[in-house]
Amino acid sequence: MSKEKTESKLKELEKKIEECEALKSEYLAGWQRARADFLNYKKEEIEKIKEIIKYANEELILKILPILDNFELAEKKLPEDLKNNKYVKGILQTRNQLQDFLKQQGIEEIKSIGEKFDPNFHEAVEEVKIEGKEADIVVEEVQKGYQIHGKLLRPAKVKITK
Repeated sequence: MSKEKTESKLKELEKKIEECEALKSEYLAGWQRARADFLNYKKEEIEKIKEIIKYANEELILKILPILDNFELAEKKLPEDLKNNKYVKGILQTRNQLQDFLKQQGIEEIKSIGEKFDPNFHEAVEEVKIEGKEADIVVEEVQKGYQIHGKLLRPAKVKITK
């Protein structure tokens, strides 16, 4: 083989090596981007699943709240002579256990009485005229409102001043 042919073949091979190096770099960069995209996608999906799990009990808790409401109503309507009855106290202890369970699930009561009416957390069921009171102040809570992990679960039904 002549020297010119060898040099020509060598240059051709060097050119192919350069092309292969460029393709390798392009493929590696593409793979790295795809891997980073996949890892980001995986993190986002894990966060979505955590959010779904966080609020998964919402429907069940909405079904439990009327039971808690009934305990609250029973305690309000309890005659004075039964307030110290040990059986009644035992039943009301069940309410306390239910409240503790709900707190463990991230349920919080919405503070209402004495607060300014907030349509994001309160539902006005009646307006009451009280002399000397500022308007839109919650004076009575008809039904407690609740949040789950800071998100509104059920608004408080309240009476407000005019």
